[in-house]
Amino acid sequence: MNLKSILYVLGYVLAFTAAFMLLPVIVGLIYGEYLAAGSFLLCAVIFGGIGLALTRLKARFSVFTVRDGYVTVALCWLVMSAVGALPFTISGEIPSFLNAFFESVSGFTTTGASILSDVEALSHSMLLWRSFSHWIGGMGILVFILTILPTASEGSSFSLMQAESPGPVVSKLVPRLRLSAQSLYGIYLGLTVLEFIFLAIGKMPVFENFCITFGTMGTGGFAPLNSSMASYSPYLQWVVIIFMLLAGTNFGLYFLLLCREWRGALKMEEVRWYYAIVALATLSISLSLVASGQFNSVREVLFQVASIITTTGYATTDFALWPMLSRGILIFLMLLGACAGSTGGGSKVSRLVIYCKVAVREVQTLAKPRAVRIVCMDGKKLEDPVIRGALLYLVTYVLIFIISLFLIFLENLDFETSFTAVAATLNNIGPGLGALGPTCNFSFLSPLSKLVLCFDMLAGRLELFPILILFSRRAWGRS
Repeated sequence: MNLKSILYVLGYVLAFTAAFMLLPVIVGLIYGEYLAAGSFLLCAVIFGGIGLALTRLKARFSVFTVRDGYVTVALCWLVMSAVGALPFTISGEIPSFLNAFFESVSGFTTTGASILSDVEALSHSMLLWRSFSHWIGGMGILVFILTILPTASEGSSFSLMQAESPGPVVSKLVPRLRLSAQSLYGIYLGLTVLEFIFLAIGKMPVFENFCITFGTMGTGGFAPLNSSMASYSPYLQWVVIIFMLLAGTNFGLYFLLLCREWRGALKMEEVRWYYAIVALATLSISLSLVASGQFNSVREVLFQVASIITTTGYATTDFALWPMLSRGILIFLMLLGACAGSTGGGSKVSRLVIYCKVAVREVQTLAKPRAVRIVCMDGKKLEDPVIRGALLYLVTYVLIFIISLFLIFLENLDFETSFTAVAATLNNIGPGLGALGPTCNFSFLSPLSKLVLCFDMLAGRLELFPILILFSRRAWGRS
C-alpha cells in the first residue's frame, strides 16, 4: 500500500472540504447565526491546516495501484463525512455525534435520509450545508479534485475515478482523463445554474433556491422545509421533476450532444430504457391510483417516480398511503436506480440491461448450444470482465442487503419498514415506507441500526467494493 499517496489525496480532500465550509460561514454571517458560522469556521481552519500539511508529502502517483485507489476513496469519504458532521455537534444543533454523522453521511452520499423531525428548526448555515453536501457528493469529491490536481498520472487518476464513479463501466469522454473530469463538472455546473435560473423565474426564495438546486442536481433530497416540495407551486415542481430526470441521466449523453455526435447519443440503450421505465411506471401507478380513487394528477405521480428512480427523495405527497401495487412499483424503482455516469444512486439501469441481455443469451444458448452469441450494448460488444463485474456486483449487493436486513430486524419493526430502510439507504434514496415513509425520519432507530445504515449509504454510493476492501487484510499490506 502506498500510504504516502493515500495521505496526499486525503490532504486534498480535507483542504477542499474545509474550503467548501466557508460557504455556510458566509450564510451564517448574513443571517446573524454566529454560533453556527463559528462552528464551520473552526472546522475549516483546523482541517484545512491538516489537509494543506498532508499535501506537502509529494506522493509518487506512478505507483498508485487500483487497490490504493479503492482504499483511498473509501477513507476519504469516511473522513469527509466525519468532518462534515462536526459543525452539527459543535453548534449543538445535533448534539449526538452519531446522529450528526448519520446526517452527514446521508448528505454526502446523496441519500437524504434524516434523523431530524423538525428541519426548519436548523439554522440557515446548517440547512445550506446539508444540501450543499449533496452537490459535493453528487459528482464526487475526488472527481472534482482530478479536474485541478496537476501531479496525478493517467493510471492513478483512473484508479480514483473508477473507485468513486457510479456504474459498471467508467470510460473517458476524451483521451485525457483530467479533461474528462473537467467536462463532467462543466456539464454538472451548467445544469446547476440552469435549474437555479428556472426556479428563480418561478419566484422561489433565493436561499431555498440554492438548497433545492443543490439537492436536485446531487439527487439528494434534503429540503429546507418540513413539507419537502409539497408546498411549492406546480411550476416549481415541474422544474424539479425535469432536473431530477436530467441529473439521473448518463452525463455521457450530454457530452455527445454538445459534441453534436447525434448517432452516438441515439445508440445509448441505457438512456432509452431509463426514460421508458419512467413512462411505464408513471402510467402503471396512475392507473392503480385511479382504480383506488386516490389519483390527483399526473404531475404528482411523475414527481414521485422521478424522485425515487433518480434516488433524490423529495416528496409532494405521502406515497406510503398509496395502494400496494403503487408501493411495489416504487420499491422496484428503489432497487433499480438511475443511469450509470449520473449523480443518481441504485444498482443502475445499465446493469438491468446487462442482466436482461445475458439472460436472453443463456436461454438462446440452451435452445441452440452450438450457436455463438455476443452480448452487445450501444452497438458495441460487452467484454466478459464487464459482464462478470455486473454479476459480481449483484451477488455482493444481495449479500449486503440480506445481512443488513437481518440486523435491522433486531429493531422488531414490521417487514415493510425494515426492508425499505435497507433499500432506501443502500440505494441512496432517503425515505422508505411504513414507519420510515416520506413524513417520518430515522431518529428512533438504535445506534446499531444507524451504523448499519451508514455503512449501507457509503457502500451504495461507492458501488460496494471500496468500502468492503477496508475489511480485507491484503488491502493494508505491502504492494
